[in-house]
Amino acid sequence: MSTRSFSFAFCICELLFYYSFFQVLVTEHKRTMPLPETMFCAQQIKIPPELPDILKQFTKAAIRTQPHDVLQWAAAYFSALSKGEPLPVKERIEMPLAAEKTDAGLTPGLLKVLHKQLSPKGTVNVAELKEKWKHLCLPEEQLKAILQLGDFGEEVEWMKVLALGCSMLGGSLLSSMKHACEILTRDPEGGAARVPFETFSFLYSYLASIDGEIPEEKTEAFLHGIKEQADQQTGMVLLRNFLTQPSRPF
Repeated sequence: MSTRSFSFAFCICELLFYYSFFQVLVTEHKRTMPLPETMFCAQQIKIPPELPDILKQFTKAAIRTQPHDVLQWAAAYFSALSKGEPLPVKERIEMPLAAEKTDAGLTPGLLKVLHKQLSPKGTVNVAELKEKWKHLCLPEEQLKAILQLGDFGEEVEWMKVLALGCSMLGGSLLSSMKHACEILTRDPEGGAARVPFETFSFLYSYLASIDGEIPEEKTEAFLHGIKEQADQQTGMVLLRNFLTQPSRPF
């Protein structure tokens, strides 16, 4: 879709949303009209000055995130907005890959949303994780698989959940690490996707241990080679440091 076509489609969606909202206001006004002979003019209907911008931002967020259950997602959106919490909103629209059979599951964008919401806590209660997962309209089966694979209790270490989420997105250990770096980096999209070596080492070691078939000495040798490169890059690991190596199916 061209930029011009997308802009037009966005404007149409926005107009339809505002029209629907106006219809709701009109219907509610008619329902609560005190007496048949009582009439109100447009000037008497007071619209909060901040309402148009709130609705505009909500509409943009819904279009970017593309939730499968708009009402459920909207409830989570406004709840987070009222509490000043990170919003359940993607940074951009994600186009489904040709190889994907369905677009209903976990994506890098949604995993990044969860990371923004849960990473500040470090350790997260499973009940809260399930709630945030549900807010993004993600399949319960995927989260159940992650929790079973990690053999977690009532509390989970978020970075381990992130690593397992990346393993669901990537078909190999190195492609899983690529997703992790792109989610965690502070670099602009499409950049080097740099992450600290300590973070890379933790995630790689954890996924290698979950795999169960990678010898510990092989993991150590791989990370030693990565560290040598990171030491020459202010302690940061770049995608090109490991994506040029053979990738093992995960």
